Amino acid sequence: QVQLVESGGGLVQTGGSLRLSCAASGRTFSTSAMGWFRQAPGKEREFVARISWSGGSTYYADSVKGRFTISRDNAKNTVHLQMNSLKPEDTAVYYCAADPIPYFSGTSYRTPLRYPNWGQGTQVTVSS
Repeated sequence: QVQLVESGGGLVQTGGSLRLSCAASGRTFSTSAMGWFRQAPGKEREFVARISWSGGSTYYADSVKGRFTISRDNAKNTVHLQMNSLKPEDTAVYYCAADPIPYFSGTSYRTPLRYPNWGQGTQVTVSS
């Protein structure tokens, strides 16, 4: 079991940057893949990025590729999401999540149901 707490959200203008952090506790963090998801009002929760347990593999939604970077520090039990060139459509509550199963088929890593552990979320608002 992994407990997750996100931070770093806020209000930023279009084109600005934010860095989200996710602090994890629990023995399985270093062997869990980690993901970031987001949910805008009235919309379903959607995949943003994923990083393997070692940090050697990363995956991104097409909408954020080239603008967002996911990283992790297993020594500090943290995961980060660096968000650059932010757009109003990036406005959402951002969640980090842990997936203890490292293997997946196709794009199943994008499915929220794969991730049994979630944080409480942090609000990101991008003004136009």
